[in-house]
Amino acid sequence: MKDSFGREINYLRISLTDRCNLRCKYCMPEDGISKFSHDEILTLEELYEIIEIFVELGINKIRFTGGEPLVRKGIVELISKVSKLHGVKDIAMTTNGILLKAYAKDLKDAGLNRVNISLDTLDEDKYRTITRGGNLHRILEGIEEAKKVGLTPIKINTVLIGGFNDDEIESLVGLTERENIDLRFIELMPIGEAASWAKENFISNNRVLEKVGNLLPVPREDISSPAVYYKLPNGKGKVGIINPISCKFCENCNRVRLTSQGRLKLCLHSDIEIDIREALNSGQDIKKLIIDSIGKKEESHHLEDGEYIKRNMNQIGG
Repeated sequence: MKDSFGREINYLRISLTDRCNLRCKYCMPEDGISKFSHDEILTLEELYEIIEIFVELGINKIRFTGGEPLVRKGIVELISKVSKLHGVKDIAMTTNGILLKAYAKDLKDAGLNRVNISLDTLDEDKYRTITRGGNLHRILEGIEEAKKVGLTPIKINTVLIGGFNDDEIESLVGLTERENIDLRFIELMPIGEAASWAKENFISNNRVLEKVGNLLPVPREDISSPAVYYKLPNGKGKVGIINPISCKFCENCNRVRLTSQGRLKLCLHSDIEIDIREALNSGQDIKKLIIDSIGKKEESHHLEDGEYIKRNMNQIGG
């Protein structure tokens, strides 16, 4: 599928649930969230039917997100079914890693190819603070188990937060020197109810390049990837820089998102949503609806103009 700007749309990110076993400060408000009811989210059967249609239209790369995807019952079975669809080349997952040690082998056996793990600090106390109660050791055990079963290449997603983890940039980058992992710094995005907190703690990813002066540019292999990669001399892994705020990458965007409620988001930073679930249940032509919607995908987002979306990140999927 191509949008009206000639971009090939082949990547679908699917939020399985709005629920999460952490409460990260930049994702959820301190007093919690109003959770979707069971009836409000897509059933696994509806989800698989929609995925089938997307794959028939040319989607070959799928990423499951949340909230936290591993709290959704039936995830292993769903991945097993999706992995058998003709045309699917890559199935990935973004997870906070809390349940990864328990699920890694089953996920690999079901057909999951790789994982991105959210990790903003290597300090146990700071991790507990930013996640409002998370256990760092469980994440590290999950990473080890993912490596053991072959859910690779492993990517670690680190949100750069002023006054919180900018003093750990060197140690985080150091992980890539001794480990065959990619560590990606992501600028803090003002989304949902945490928008004001994010704006107050925002710093540019340029701080990474300022603090680690010996990073070497890596030739770009995938122009649709939002990350620009660097590498330490003799490093085993890479360091990615993702700048959705200070430097947009919309011109090469190849992705759309499906929320757990069955709404198609053409751009992460837009409140425009198309209700695929309602269309499915009312017997509409879903293929035509998707194709028509892709034709309306925005040319770029407008974060630099202060147009922040209302939904919290856990309700959208990363």
